[in-house]
Amino acid sequence: MTVTEVIFYFIAAVSVLGGLGVVVSRNVAYAALSLVFTLLAVAALYILLASEFLALVQVLIYAGAVAVLLLFALMLTRARDLQQTLDNSQRPLAAIAALALLGVLIAMIVLTNWPRAAGEPALVSFNAIGDALFRTWVVPFEVASLVLLVALVGAIVLAGTEEEEE
Repeated sequence: MTVTEVIFYFIAAVSVLGGLGVVVSRNVAYAALSLVFTLLAVAALYILLASEFLALVQVLIYAGAVAVLLLFALMLTRARDLQQTLDNSQRPLAAIAALALLGVLIAMIVLTNWPRAAGEPALVSFNAIGDALFRTWVVPFEVASLVLLVALVGAIVLAGTEEEEE
């Protein structure tokens, strides 16, 4: 086993544990923190794949902006008041479905004939990425930013109306 494989398995374990923390945590703030750890671990996996740009985007957009937006929305909408709706009797069924999915994924990983890398990966320049982002994909990115902005403004409006009613 090489050092790279050891690092990969460590980062993969951190990612899986963070994902489990998101799912099993009863506190929404702790679940959001586990989500940040999971997203950072995925960024580390991108670095192992020699894709530094995707790692940077992962950290800036997902671990940074989306996690902060999620925490602001949780703080402003008072999710702690809805504790009874966050837990229900479907937990055993969800656990069975999750274990079945885990079994299928493990079977697929074991039964797949994984190809080995055949040399150096093709490098994509930052100019090509920037050209694609600002010419081809500019409208979807702007739509996504507007959706996130609307969600944040909606959380602020909901928090403001709840405080005025009290």
